Amino acid sequence: MFHYTPLELTVAAPPPDTKSGSMNRTTLRHARMEDVDLILELIRGLAEFENLSHQVQATREQLQSTLFGARPAAEVVLAFEGDCAVGFAVFFPNFSTFLGKPGLYLEDLYVRPEFRGRGHGRALLRHLATLAAERGCGRFEWTVLDWNESAIEFYRRQGAEVLPEWRICRVTGDALERMALSS
Repeated sequence: MFHYTPLELTVAAPPPDTKSGSMNRTTLRHARMEDVDLILELIRGLAEFENLSHQVQATREQLQSTLFGARPAAEVVLAFEGDCAVGFAVFFPNFSTFLGKPGLYLEDLYVRPEFRGRGHGRALLRHLATLAAERGCGRFEWTVLDWNESAIEFYRRQGAEVLPEWRICRVTGDALERMALSS
């Protein structure tokens, strides 16, 4: 299991805010139990952006248990500009059989629309890449919706390769139950 010491990191050289000309600072920190309501708010913001609000079933209690319980399923890093929470990244370990090494999988990266273009997303990605390297990961991977051209271009600018030959397979709900019970 991956282990880290909680950190608070301020990005040293943020880009200028093109709207005001001022410098923005991104402060990152690993989420704590008391951040559950904030995490849920950011999840809902992401779902709204992706036109998937109808799919959000996560509750405060579920997040408390799955993120901060005895066996956390994922980790969360929060991004702040001043005292304002502007985004988050949700990630967890995976494994590459071909490399024989652990990997880091980014489930969600979200920056509130009014704070985009200020370096917060880049700071989150850079932090996760650093964690992946520190943890000896062979890969740092995520998916992106095919219609989200701005995100695809952003990821490419960060050095990511978008793999067109891969497709996500998903089984949920009743279909998952049927698969589990099939003989």
